[in-house]
Amino acid sequence: MVARLGVRIPRELPAARLTGLARRAEQEGLDEVWIVEDCFYAGGIATASAVLAATEKITLGIGIMPAVARNPAIAAMEIAALAELHPGRLIVGFGHGVPSWMRQIDAWPKSALAAFEETLTVVRRLLAGERVSFEGKHVRLDGVELEFPPALPPKLVAGVRGPKSLAAAGRVADGTLLAEPATPEYVRATRDLIGVEEHSIAVYNWLALDADPERARERARADVASAIGPNSGPALEPLDFGAELLAEVKAATDREDLARRLRPEWIDRLSISGSLDRCVEQIRALYAAGTESVILLPLLGEPEEESFAAAGRIAAALRG
Repeated sequence: MVARLGVRIPRELPAARLTGLARRAEQEGLDEVWIVEDCFYAGGIATASAVLAATEKITLGIGIMPAVARNPAIAAMEIAALAELHPGRLIVGFGHGVPSWMRQIDAWPKSALAAFEETLTVVRRLLAGERVSFEGKHVRLDGVELEFPPALPPKLVAGVRGPKSLAAAGRVADGTLLAEPATPEYVRATRDLIGVEEHSIAVYNWLALDADPERARERARADVASAIGPNSGPALEPLDFGAELLAEVKAATDREDLARRLRPEWIDRLSISGSLDRCVEQIRALYAAGTESVILLPLLGEPEEESFAAAGRIAAALRG
């Protein structure tokens, strides 16, 4: 396994800022830069194209596209073009899509699991240059074949968390992307559910590099709370304090209340935070648990350039 370190560009930023930040990530010596496709922010394929054209060697990850938002043949066409123009530099993530958003655009399927698995199955086959006829619950293709399949098909990863979805990811995806917060315990539990040895795992985690550990915790507190909710069971249950934290999630009246309820030691475990040595230790623990790529997230409201520079310092320390 090749251990990699990357950063994610916040979805809240206008598209015009993406290329400069991606170049900064490359200058900092990071392996990957990830963009977000969420409704109704900038589109993943368009922004991926701009970022890849503006950089030279850094890998670009799209994390993640809703499997039901595009016809899989059209998705394969777009992915193939990017992969052919920038060989070996693309990772494409697919997930179910947020149900409320997918209902807004009349795209929520009768079976989200079937739509996800069928979409990845068909996209993989098309990118491999196959002629595909397929009759599924959600996907139907009649003799479709790409005119320009990529010489090097990109890695397809699944942004999912439920047991059935993770098992499907093991069948049809090259890897799985775990949303923040992702701990070593969560990674090991996920690997057990996927059940496939040759399957990469990437994780998102908030970054608060700070020589003062108490200040680091307070900087990360609100962002950690923002990433935890009623659906966070798969990420939290493997932890020795998971049941207590889930009880606090249930009792909290809002995100601010939950942030106040977070114990300092919980924030330490649910973020990459503290001194340089501490951050390096946490990331190495994720690698040891079976993570291939750790993707660091700038704290909301803090300068992204400073967060990317902090990630660069961590990357240099890991290499050292």
